[in-house]
Amino acid sequence: MSTIKLGDKAPNFDAETSIGKINFHDYLGDSWGILFSHPADYTPVCTTELGTAAKYKDEFAKRNVKMVALSVDGVESHKGWIQDINETQNTTVNFPIIADEDKKVSNLYDMIHPNASDNLTVRSVYVIGPDKTIKLMITYPASTGRNFEELLRVIDSLQLTANHKVATPANWKQGEDVVISPSISNEDAKGMFPKGWKEVKSYLRMTPQPGKN
Repeated sequence: MSTIKLGDKAPNFDAETSIGKINFHDYLGDSWGILFSHPADYTPVCTTELGTAAKYKDEFAKRNVKMVALSVDGVESHKGWIQDINETQNTTVNFPIIADEDKKVSNLYDMIHPNASDNLTVRSVYVIGPDKTIKLMITYPASTGRNFEELLRVIDSLQLTANHKVATPANWKQGEDVVISPSISNEDAKGMFPKGWKEVKSYLRMTPQPGKN
């Protein structure tokens, strides 16, 4: 079984999905990606999650993020489940759901946790950068639905910090002040952060989010 860590290359795979066969890396292309697993089709919490994910598709698209879901059931089961999701959640599922009946992808991404279940995937989330490396991993228990607002927040942080020498503080949201990287000297910071900064401590310098008016 694979043990994936942050910064690892996201394993590539071919898979049957609700929209046909895909190659994962080719499907993502130059986009960011979010891959999230579900224990099985027709499960109540997952039904709400996939409906919510569909409603957030435009928000993810604004951030150049493609969504891919996974369940260990087959394509025909997925198609029937999607009808239920669309009906009960008042939405239209508009991204592929991988049919991982042989659990090949689940094992590649370490989605099966024997302490929780020998054969059902737990609620894993992977955010994958355009360079195809793992940028974020979150695992939820089967009883707890995912927070898609949090996933958007984290992606905003990942994309910001990929392009600027900053980090985002606790509970940060778009437009709020960020932390200047400790590796940047005050002298270098003058050129990089023209709006200036507030020095709370020598190691804690807050500056307006770069790129925001």
